[in-house]
Amino acid sequence: MAGNVVVFDFDSTIIECDSDNWVLDEFGLTEKFYQLLPNMPWNPLMDKMMNELHSQGKTIEDIVQVLNRTPMHPSIVPAIKASYSLGYIPFSFLFSLTLYYKYDMPNSIVGTKGMIIERIQNSVDAAGKKFIYLGDGSVDFCPSLKLKDRDYLMPRKNFPLCDLVSENSNLIKAEVHAWRDGEELYDVLLHFINKAIGEGNGSISSSTPIISVDCKLEFN
Repeated sequence: MAGNVVVFDFDSTIIECDSDNWVLDEFGLTEKFYQLLPNMPWNPLMDKMMNELHSQGKTIEDIVQVLNRTPMHPSIVPAIKASYSLGYIPFSFLFSLTLYYKYDMPNSIVGTKGMIIERIQNSVDAAGKKFIYLGDGSVDFCPSLKLKDRDYLMPRKNFPLCDLVSENSNLIKAEVHAWRDGEELYDVLLHFINKAIGEGNGSISSSTPIISVDCKLEFN
């Protein structure tokens, strides 16, 4: 892997919802899911729901069609395209229904994300490449700890990752800037990329204030 890397979480980062819940809603399984949830861990329960969909004749293609309707801020796709055009390799975690449906998922998604980040780092470290990591949930804290002092971390404001970063800032080596919505994601991401490649911020118009470290701070 030759270029710098920008890593996007999927749920509540690329899309504006939880993809598991979205698909369950679309297929009418939400009530059954929450009836079983008090007595089953999330991952085995999702396996059960996927088996239910399979028994109803639903396919991967059916799930993909539902996922294609998930809400997404209009700035997300331009942000991904811009990062690629500026020399970054976009990568996304999609631990979602399509994977439950087709593969045996590991018990610890938390550990898996951290291990994947380490594997990617090992493929680019020799050249001193930079990482930008965007996420929202508590499961994004482990990969955040893998980032180095040359990297950047973008937790979503008012989500669990932001609180964890605020409470454990001494453990975070990367430079931290929060974002609230897709528009701010675009501005902060492009600010970081331009900073990383030595172009400054002149080529990107940004009206979003950049804040650091304390994710509980509010934008004006």
